[in-house]
Amino acid sequence: MSTDPERVIIFDTTLRDGEQAPGCSMTRPEKLRVARALAELGVDVIEAGFPAGSRAEWECVEAVAREVQGPVICGLARCDPEQIALAAGALRAAARHRLHVYLGTSPIYRETRLHLTPGQILSTAVMGVSTAREFCSDVEFSPEDASRTELEFLAEVIERVIEAGATTINIPDTLGYTVPDEFSELFRYLRTNVRGIAKVTLSVHCHDDLGMAVANSLTAVVAGARQIECTVNGIGERAGNCSLEEVVMALRTRAAFFNLATNIQPARLYPVSRLVSNLTGVLIARNKAVVGENVVGKDSSRQALRERLQVLGFELDESEFNRVFSEFKALAERKEELFDGDIEALVLRVEASAGGPWDLKQLRINSSSGPEGAQATICLKHRDGRLVEHTARGDGPVDAAFRALEAACGVAVTLRKFEVRAVTEGQDAQGEAVVQVEYQNRSYRGASASTDIVEAGTRALLEVINRIELTRATTQQRSAALVN
Repeated sequence: MSTDPERVIIFDTTLRDGEQAPGCSMTRPEKLRVARALAELGVDVIEAGFPAGSRAEWECVEAVAREVQGPVICGLARCDPEQIALAAGALRAAARHRLHVYLGTSPIYRETRLHLTPGQILSTAVMGVSTAREFCSDVEFSPEDASRTELEFLAEVIERVIEAGATTINIPDTLGYTVPDEFSELFRYLRTNVRGIAKVTLSVHCHDDLGMAVANSLTAVVAGARQIECTVNGIGERAGNCSLEEVVMALRTRAAFFNLATNIQPARLYPVSRLVSNLTGVLIARNKAVVGENVVGKDSSRQALRERLQVLGFELDESEFNRVFSEFKALAERKEELFDGDIEALVLRVEASAGGPWDLKQLRINSSSGPEGAQATICLKHRDGRLVEHTARGDGPVDAAFRALEAACGVAVTLRKFEVRAVTEGQDAQGEAVVQVEYQNRSYRGASASTDIVEAGTRALLEVINRIELTRATTQQRSAALVN
């Protein structure tokens, strides 16, 4: 007779380790949106960031701690009293919070990065955990690069930090170096040779440099780990982290083998995956495990579209839904088949246009292959009712449209990157344009989609300009408040 499955804690680090992937940085509102989606997904712990990294990072962690209910909110710090105090301050408003402290333990980390002896590593680790316990009863310790640390020394470090009050011990494969059999032996060694190990939660944190992050994490779970650290879509620095959706569905699909359960709501995996992809700009491969696409027909009713939007995780008010439905019908006239990616692109375009003062009413392009290049005429409507029209020339249609848009809005930006990809398959696929610009020493990113890539690029840049305008308005309001 089978016993009830044990529970595995899902520790999501999308907002911390996942954001370290190049180009994956998110604004505070975007981080809050992801954190709320993770809470609805059912993750147990959200690692909200590294509060000592910057003032902006501290504020993001503090906002998540204050506004997101349900999961334990965690902040990362080195074994440094000042960093630990900063993290504790950022987490103070959370109903449940955790301090996660770390220190490199492998020979290469000790000798070339930290320049500390083994004895100094031991005392620093104990100090870090002891300091964290002064602020919080839930303390996690990570021996960085554990998979390349001598087993006897690793066991000694872990034993000492458990004595100091650590409640979770995380074993990171920091550089994605280990393989399943080797990792399994590491966990078994620790469970056999570390006094007090039975009273703490063992955790695993794997990177995907050799493509084995999920396999190594599952192996660790079989060997006794009861917390898995992972990210949505497996995003993270270098090759990424253990993929949340893959490891969760492996446990669920092979429940007879693992006899382990999580609190994750499987129906929420797809919308959360798409949300993170859209906000970070990291594309989901069509053959990505677990996360796939479904089809809707061009004759779909309002109710059918509304139900599909709910499955995809979008919550729209009636006004927003009406705009999306109108765009949906117009697109259906131009495309034989519509995919989830098409719907997501429509929603994001509507949300972007609703978020700022400018709305694109009309775009006209005249282009030739000769020396005259292209001419673009753009008509915008401002929230205050003004209609603004401007015409500009450029080397090509996109350049001309961008010049006309900047002139019409009165905002000049420096374009750093412009990318176009197909949202779905086929000759009639929508093209998603992604722009990255710089304005007053800050980077901004915008994205939009259309069957016309010039329109997609123009809307993406307009999203950026709207965000800049909102930022300027907020800054002016704060300055006025300080004066008053």
